[in-house]
Amino acid sequence: MAIVPQQLRRLTPARVRDDMRLRALAVGLGLIPPRAMHSREDVRVLLQAARGARRVVEIGVYEGASALTLLSALDRGAELHLIDPFGAHPDALPGGWGASEWATRRVLARAQRGGRDAPRVRWHVALSAEVAAGWSQEVDLVFIDGDHSEAGCELDWLSWHPFVSRGGHVVFHDARADREGGRGLPGPTDVVASHIRAGARRGWAISAEADRTVAVRRVS
Repeated sequence: MAIVPQQLRRLTPARVRDDMRLRALAVGLGLIPPRAMHSREDVRVLLQAARGARRVVEIGVYEGASALTLLSALDRGAELHLIDPFGAHPDALPGGWGASEWATRRVLARAQRGGRDAPRVRWHVALSAEVAAGWSQEVDLVFIDGDHSEAGCELDWLSWHPFVSRGGHVVFHDARADREGGRGLPGPTDVVASHIRAGARRGWAISAEADRTVAVRRVS
């Protein structure tokens, strides 16, 4: 199905473009692409961390743009676990925005259609801490991009970093508000500053960072 031209989308009033129900319908039917929340620099850091990963967890899926990026980068037989409670969550998305499970599932299904070599996608429609409570497998990459409050981001870090393999990564989005030329939000920025930059968490080191994104690697 053809995507509505970008010029026409720009002319659409914001109240219509961001209406949760109308947007979900358009994204789900493939009339418009999922909204990209990451810059080219952010994507580069994420893809570098995902190289060779066999099991990846993404926390905060929204419309699926970053999940599509990961899906295209992972090898055959890899697993991509997508965690999102969906709906409107003010600490994860700007006011008035919301994510639709139906629409996002359709976005990923279109990307997988006909691709026998595509990684396996596993959906977890829940809060990340709830999923972590029943988790037991080793993970090569955790992408934290859900609750952007300091408490929420810290809970994601504390819940998931014990499962990361040696040499594996945790990637934080919106975590560079304190860096010159960087961008981000106070919550994730403070979590990275207190748990990683201050050296409070031994065995972890920053492997790459740019724009709003920080990748940390488990070194021991």
